[in-house]
Amino acid sequence: MSTKTALTATTPLAAGFRQPAEWDRHEAVWLAWPSHQDLWGDALGKVRTAFTAFASAIADVDPATGRPRGERLEVLVPDAANEALASSALVGLGARLHRIPFGDIWLRDTAPVFLTGEGGARASVSFAFNGWGGKYVLPHDDGVSARIAEAAGLPAFRFPWVLEGGSVEVDGEGTCLTTRQCLLHPKRNPAMPQEAIEAGLKDALGVTTVLWLGDGLRNDHTDGHVDTLARFVAPGVAVCMRPSGGSDQNAKALYAVDAALRSFRDARGRRLNVKSVPSPGIVTDDAGHAMPASYVNFYIANTTAVVPAYGVPNDEAARAGVAKLFPTRRVLSIPAKDLLGGGGAFHCITQQVPA
Repeated sequence: MSTKTALTATTPLAAGFRQPAEWDRHEAVWLAWPSHQDLWGDALGKVRTAFTAFASAIADVDPATGRPRGERLEVLVPDAANEALASSALVGLGARLHRIPFGDIWLRDTAPVFLTGEGGARASVSFAFNGWGGKYVLPHDDGVSARIAEAAGLPAFRFPWVLEGGSVEVDGEGTCLTTRQCLLHPKRNPAMPQEAIEAGLKDALGVTTVLWLGDGLRNDHTDGHVDTLARFVAPGVAVCMRPSGGSDQNAKALYAVDAALRSFRDARGRRLNVKSVPSPGIVTDDAGHAMPASYVNFYIANTTAVVPAYGVPNDEAARAGVAKLFPTRRVLSIPAKDLLGGGGAFHCITQQVPA
């Protein structure tokens, strides 16, 4: 990546850019080292352990050569002390550390979205960020996108309206999947009706078709991010979760997602081929509160897909189900319950840069 960022005067769509599918090859992935004791409390050490295991999985170091064969890790650190900790934890993974301040590690929502264009061109697109509708307004989070865009050194687009990267899912062929609960939430873009949001998504992500799901998981303070509900896994193919038992707290929402997906046609006119994996069922925190646990919050890296595990019986069945969707990749299950205590799982802490 170069060191100069060129700002353009048009939109990504008009300039021929689009957000590619996550299964397309990546050059790198942006992450942020878990750093803030005041946010994580006693869980910080366990969250760092989960983060390091995840980073190691997607770097995928070849034991024969000692070199990473996955994708490069671009890791934010807020200060010298955390830079030293991250450098030690990630040794041998080829990570590049960037001294950029941030509120917390949820870069899927605070980092820019990276795009591809004609002839291998690439760019980034940034949006406004307001702490998930004002729920968690942390210092520096609203500046992370611009700082990463500058560090990436690619042509950079900016839009003034609020969008979190976890609220949209694309197939790379013109289709965007999202939820009404999040994108039409009154504390994000109250002056933008659904038609305006659709037009904005088309301009910003280079898509032509927007498909709308309804509500998200119980106690999801992102207000229904789609990356906990349904994901594209191949052209014309989507995966969601099926309820686990009659006591599944999300049964109604999950049945609705499945039905909606089966009714959709993508940008190329195809009926979606809908796959499913089991849901985790009831996952509670130490206080007994239901958590928004999701197996479809996996991350698709170059050589590996990483599925979150929550210490419940369906962990392995979900990993095996996802493995069937990615036969050319290793599919690993890594504990994520401590990470979920902060609000999300592995997909939520990543933002990939296409090759």
